[in-house]
Amino acid sequence: MTTRQRRSMVALSSMLAMLAACGGGGSGAEPGPPSPPPPPPVLSDSQRAAAATATIASNPKCAPTTLAAYYWEIGDANGAKVSGSVGNGVTASTSLWLFSSSKWLYAANVVQKHGVVAQDVPFLNFTSGYSTFGNAPICVGVPTVDGCLVGRDGFDPATETRFAYDSGHMQHHASALMNLGSADNAALAADLNATVGNFSFSYTVPQLAAGVVGTPQAYAGFLRRLLRGELALANALGSHKVCAQAAAPGCNAAFTPDSIGTEAWNYSLGHWVEDDPTVGDHAFSSAGGGGFYPWIDSSKTYYGLIARDTRTEGAAGYHSAECGRLVRQAWTTGQAVTTATPTPSR
Repeated sequence: MTTRQRRSMVALSSMLAMLAACGGGGSGAEPGPPSPPPPPPVLSDSQRAAAATATIASNPKCAPTTLAAYYWEIGDANGAKVSGSVGNGVTASTSLWLFSSSKWLYAANVVQKHGVVAQDVPFLNFTSGYSTFGNAPICVGVPTVDGCLVGRDGFDPATETRFAYDSGHMQHHASALMNLGSADNAALAADLNATVGNFSFSYTVPQLAAGVVGTPQAYAGFLRRLLRGELALANALGSHKVCAQAAAPGCNAAFTPDSIGTEAWNYSLGHWVEDDPTVGDHAFSSAGGGGFYPWIDSSKTYYGLIARDTRTEGAAGYHSAECGRLVRQAWTTGQAVTTATPTPSR
């Protein structure tokens, strides 16, 4: 091969290499997909706890001037991760009237005994039509479940199949389908503790949807049993839900309580599903009229409480939820929340 031929070969080789580098020639491999973004950093419990604590300390929605004294806690199936008392007087062992947080307990009792069956569902998601009984603990001085129904049938056919927040659904259900009509406060408490866990819950009135008294540590124990799957309701959280905001477009709800404000939550079996399309994070909760607010996050990994009893405060349950969900967001993201409105991830 002559020197001239060798120079031609070298030039050709260089040209082919340049074409390959530029994707030319049509025979090179297609470029691969872009590398995925790095995974988000794994948050430690201490980071989450610091963010939740900072939110409690600094967010106006959680201030004692807003909520008065309360106890708060976040944990998982194994126990509490972070907790504290704000103001004076409420601790993990303080006995509180749970008001409508009783509803989650009753639903767990029913599902533990029956499973989720068609005859129970309308009474547990409040579409049975028994919608005019009332929601306040009105059975004061009445000895039994059936005694509290005397003169209070509470059935309104216009609300049958439509959500209507009312204690009458569970009161009639306990009488007609749970053989609890003759039960007094002591019998109701014995039945509840034997079924959902011996947490020393008691009843002050024989009213299933509003009459339970218990401590934050007792309710936390119940929530941990749900997270561990030890109660049948664990697999039915969020099931059979119905739209619950009468003011929401397309929702046929008949009566919505002040415990969800104007937000478009849904109602499942004795508990809310926080599905508002703007601020909801799909957590499960059961706010009570005195401000007791228990929750389980949508992944069923964590539970939490805002525990207080300010029974003269209007919309107390919703006010606790406004704080509780911000603390939940802080725990989830590891970032303190300073705004009044949550920004849930979608």
